[in-house]
Formats: sequence, structure tokens, C-alpha cells
Amino acid sequence: MFRPKLPTMPQPTGHVTPPAAVIEPTTIAPGTPAPPSTPVAPAPVPSRPTVQLTPGTALALVGGGTAVVLVVGAVLVSMLLAVAITAASVAVCAVVLRSLLTSGAKHR
Repeated sequence: MFRPKLPTMPQPTGHVTPPAAVIEPTTIAPGTPAPPSTPVAPAPVPSRPTVQLTPGTALALVGGGTAVVLVVGAVLVSMLLAVAITAASVAVCAVVLRSLLTSGAKHR
């Protein structure tokens, strides 16, 4: 009763193909050594323009970073306030309902 019944594997029917040809290992023949290559001069490094921070660009970067932090902070605080206001309103509704239910039971 407590032993699981395992299904039996059905035997293959029809045409059964034999396995593919046996693969035998081959020997590796050593190749001819390559002639020593001549040293190649390294390619010249392309000159890239360097980024220079002037006082104006540094001030713009700081101002942009501050704006991003303030916007993200305002969004997060508003979400937190929305959750807090919703929780408070649900709590007030629960107190009012409980009060109505208990006062209704007293007047019967």
C-alpha cells in the first residue's frame, strides 16, 4: 500500500538503428616549427582628448548631482507619506467600525 508503483519502460518496437560508427583516436603528427617572427613595432596610441574640469563644469556637475538627489528624495518621501496617510485612514476606519459594531450590539 505504501510502496509507489513505478511504471515499466516499454520495449522499443519497430526498426531499431544500430549505434553510429565507432570513433577511433588518431595520432597527432608534430608540425614544422614556425620561423621566428620579426618584432613588430607597437601601433601608436591615438591621442584622445582629455576631459578638463573647469570651475564652471565642476559647479554644473555638483548642481546636477544635487538636483538628482533632491528629486529622488522628494519622490521617496512622498511615497512614504502616502503609505503613512493610508495606514492612518485605515486605522481610523477600523476604530469607527469597531465602535459602530459594539454600540449596535449594546442597543439590542
